[in-house]
Amino acid sequence: MSEDIQLAEAAERSRYEIRSDGVVAGFAMYRRSEGRTTFTHTIVKPEFEGKGIGSRLARFALDDTVARGERIVPECPFIRAYLERHPEYADSVDPVESAGRA
Repeated sequence: MSEDIQLAEAAERSRYEIRSDGVVAGFAMYRRSEGRTTFTHTIVKPEFEGKGIGSRLARFALDDTVARGERIVPECPFIRAYLERHPEYADSVDPVESAGRA
């Protein structure tokens, strides 16, 4: 049996979500301002851990941010770790300390 995976932005909740068979499996919270998307917290529910859900969510959220022409600010440790493993995003990342936290 294969899972039905859906990725979407839930702008009204300021987060990107990943659903597995209709159930929210995880989400990446963000804050947007001045051409930046600051990722603040990422959650993958325990029953979905170890299945690549977090990586798929991170890739989707980061690709969407880059497509919007916005800078990525990785306050979230999970997003920061993902970016360290994926240098292809380096040109779109601003350091947290220079991003002017609000």
